[in-house]
Amino acid sequence: MSGLTDDRTPAAGQTALLDGASDDVVETTDGPAQQATSFTAAIEQVGAGSLLGYRLQQQAILSDFGLFALECRDNTALLDKATEMAAEGMQTGLCKVLEYRPGPGDLLFRAGVGWRAGVIGQVSLAADEKSPAGFAFRNGTPVISNHLEGEERFRTPQIMVEHGVRRAINVLISTTAGPWGVLEVDSPSAGQFEAADIAFLQGFANLLGVAMDRQDYERRLAEALDYQKVLVREASHRVKNSLTMLSSILHLQSRSNPLPEVSSALSDASGHIIAIARTHDQLWRQDTGRIEISALLDDLCASLSEQLPNITLECHATAVSLHADQAVAVGLLITELVTNAAKHAYDEAGGRVSVSAQAEGDSILVTVRDFGKGLPPGFDAADRASASLGVHLIRTLSRSLDGVVERHNEGGACFSVRFPARPADG
Repeated sequence: MSGLTDDRTPAAGQTALLDGASDDVVETTDGPAQQATSFTAAIEQVGAGSLLGYRLQQQAILSDFGLFALECRDNTALLDKATEMAAEGMQTGLCKVLEYRPGPGDLLFRAGVGWRAGVIGQVSLAADEKSPAGFAFRNGTPVISNHLEGEERFRTPQIMVEHGVRRAINVLISTTAGPWGVLEVDSPSAGQFEAADIAFLQGFANLLGVAMDRQDYERRLAEALDYQKVLVREASHRVKNSLTMLSSILHLQSRSNPLPEVSSALSDASGHIIAIARTHDQLWRQDTGRIEISALLDDLCASLSEQLPNITLECHATAVSLHADQAVAVGLLITELVTNAAKHAYDEAGGRVSVSAQAEGDSILVTVRDFGKGLPPGFDAADRASASLGVHLIRTLSRSLDGVVERHNEGGACFSVRFPARPADG
């Protein structure tokens, strides 16, 4: 029976007619005597309570489902819960969600309770107006069939005959895209579904439609965000490549320029550009709005080791994350401090430079120290007149971080920059 339309030709005996109370409900009936009997049976099902208690219970179940639908992110779980709670509210063990499939033009069992194994996801019903579900779907009209064994207007699907279904109620599930399918409650017991049951079941169908629209919107939004991330990564990757190329050009020019001061300036500019490129690379790779300083430090030290082959770099960092807005300034600051140490601490033989970063309370401390000549006597970085361009740059970058520069001799020159850590939403 898998994947096949499964209907049975009706037996003679009854006529489907419009409910006199509403033009929006299709109902089948046996007349006043049978209605009275069915109504009595419905009252008896409530037990010692009243019909009012039964309706209040339905409203409570509908309210609980509304909360679930607001939180649910999984379509299958949503449909399963709807059939489970709708069946509970109608005090029956059979309920199903039928999804319309435009290709085969049928209604597929998408979810349900009380059906034998192999039905959900496999069996489908015809979607024409000769079946209760098909009529509800085609016309958008709730359908009550209280006596399927005697139906003349509608066929009774064979799958329902096999499960002993005697009455059914169908309502349309709609989304913003249009009719989606049908929610149906079935019962093997005698009795009568009423207009109030339609209100209850239609409430479920309406919540389903809204929840599925929300899930579809969230899915499309997530896809759009994923696509945007791909574009940002591609753009960042191209920026990094362009900056790397520019850095290489400046480096070549610095090597070929006969003027030492020009060559040095070009080399410094090349190092600054490559620092920005490396920082951008880490930003898009980590993609969190923050950057782990250990990863940035390792990347910068690897790059600086290539640019300064006579310097042995030692990098140490604790688990500290930087806000994205701080990352470029920190990268440039480390690059400038290391480059200055390489220039002024050692001769051509080179030496060792240590770079560290660690958290101290609400601050981050970045330290660069060498083991060479140390700071010259009377060195004053605050003296604007005598400070070099590199010192000016260090001071400017520190201010951009709201940081403070500390410097002293400790077996060589030691520069520390302390700046406040910015929170994730800062």
